[in-house]
Amino acid sequence: MTARGPADLVPVPPVAQRLGRLFASAAFQLHLVGGPVRDALLGRGPDAPDLGDLDFTTDAHPEQVLELVGSIAEATWTTGIDFGTVGALVDGHRCEITTFRADRYDRVSRNPQVAYGRSLEDDLRRRDFTMNAMALSVTGDGRFSDPYGGLADLARGILRTPSTPEESFADDPLRMLRAARFVATLGVRIAPDVRAAMSSMAGELGRITAERVQGELTKLLLGQAPRRGLEVLVDTGLADVILPELPALRMAADEHGQHKDVYAHTLQVLDQAMALETEGPDLVLRWAAVLHDIGKPATRRFEPGGQVTFHHHEAVGAKLARRRLSALRYPTQLVDEVAQLVFLHLRFYGYGRGEWTDSAVRRYVVDAGPLLDRLHKLVRSDCTTRNKRKAEGLATSYDALEARIASLRAQEELDAIRPDLDGHEIMMVLGIPPGPRVGQAYRFLLDLRLEHGPLGHDRAVAALREWAAAEKGD
Repeated sequence: MTARGPADLVPVPPVAQRLGRLFASAAFQLHLVGGPVRDALLGRGPDAPDLGDLDFTTDAHPEQVLELVGSIAEATWTTGIDFGTVGALVDGHRCEITTFRADRYDRVSRNPQVAYGRSLEDDLRRRDFTMNAMALSVTGDGRFSDPYGGLADLARGILRTPSTPEESFADDPLRMLRAARFVATLGVRIAPDVRAAMSSMAGELGRITAERVQGELTKLLLGQAPRRGLEVLVDTGLADVILPELPALRMAADEHGQHKDVYAHTLQVLDQAMALETEGPDLVLRWAAVLHDIGKPATRRFEPGGQVTFHHHEAVGAKLARRRLSALRYPTQLVDEVAQLVFLHLRFYGYGRGEWTDSAVRRYVVDAGPLLDRLHKLVRSDCTTRNKRKAEGLATSYDALEARIASLRAQEELDAIRPDLDGHEIMMVLGIPPGPRVGQAYRFLLDLRLEHGPLGHDRAVAALREWAAAEKGD
């Protein structure tokens, strides 16, 4: 039996084969590089790499690439042409084809001063990590290139850089954040010299745009082990630059005086929230788990007798979460949803004392809105006590709350609570035109509905007229 080499383990997608024939016909090289090569060698299967996004490198210059792919592509784009990259949509797949590069960076703005390289080896040396510095020729010979030992590093599960870590991170500081992301997504370890460079150069990450940082943080949090990636960020000091609220949680005690590290608690909440996910990774839930207690440092108070309190940390935390996620340029909807979950995550703790009326349950559901399922998961995950009896008591109380919500929902269609009269009916009853007074009346009827449940048309009309008369009297 003929021994199989690395090239035999990398399936070449049909679109790559087609491009390879095209470039070979013009006597150019074309190599598949990056994630598809790495993931195939990891045995993650053909579905692991996103075959809609394929990276290639070539000795053809951008104008030559455009001329070649223009004959077969459904579309082309040149937004990266200043960096030697041409994009093309071929057979429904997004392909980025970059000319061999030997970039020189100004190391202030991270803008490369592009210098085309003369060889594949030069090009691979400027890539982020050795496991991404492997290439497979698709122009006929199927040659596998691994000049920097990426295959051996992949087998050992260790992250190294083709050049020195200091040189690599000076060229692009985002690579430090990418290292943490690979820890979370690929389960690799960071080589000691790479980790040391990350620690000493963490401040360089401050010159990277928020959008690029956000992209890496999102991929990290959606990984299989985001806790490990976050620990890398905190331990190396990178989090001090891009997510300072997280390392700030390393405090001595919580509000129960248990001397529990809030940072360790947060990571455990993240793990427990992930265990409750039912439809794949949930970025909103994971961010809410990471940020749910970030208001504690600002609200910590030492009380007589050694008690430590964090009063209103959920309200402060919601504001801080909104500020941080907005600074990272996350979409408004995600920012709003995470902030609302942070704001609501303590509301349940009043329920266990048996003080909640039906109206309180209704408000809980209405305030959570479409986030209710995520709120259930976050609140359940927030219990990290080692006291088995206490944990069982909290779980039982939340089971009771969910059952009560289900019962009220069945009775009242709780998810779609509206006042008993709509805006048109309010205007008819009061004889008023559209305007602010209609909104005031609507909110009055909604509060009445939340407090007492369905009133029915006649009682709602009577209550509305009484409210209007009282308002007029005032």
